[in-house]
Amino acid sequence: MRSPSPALEAAVQALARRDLSSGGLAEWLERRGVPADERAEVIATLLGAGYLDDARFAEERARRLADRGYGDAAIRFDLERKGVAEELAERALAALLPEPERAQELARRFGGGLRAARTLERKGFARGSLEQALPEVVAQDPQAGLG
Repeated sequence: MRSPSPALEAAVQALARRDLSSGGLAEWLERRGVPADERAEVIATLLGAGYLDDARFAEERARRLADRGYGDAAIRFDLERKGVAEELAERALAALLPEPERAQELARRFGGGLRAARTLERKGFARGSLEQALPEVVAQDPQAGLG
């Protein structure tokens, strides 16, 4: 039996420290000078063994970011940056509590008002979610941005 390649061993060690998407792992391997054909082989091996699962990664990452108060736009951007396919990112977002409901909960926690609206806006919440969570604030100046 042949021993695992150094690239495979390094990838397994990287995954032991933190979860990565297949795209994220490919970038990590590329930065370490692993040739494209070897990167593809490592990723295929890890996908086949269940060490890499982009759907699982996307769902867990989206849930963690939502728990930290981020809106759908910020979560989508983060997942894209981490190498998650758009379809998987959308599926992960669909598994979350709907954004307007998360916005309402956070607005209550932040005490409402303009400050809460600006915080939610910075955290990637859509204008429609802000309108539902803080209608009185958005109604004060519907044309202008909050920030």
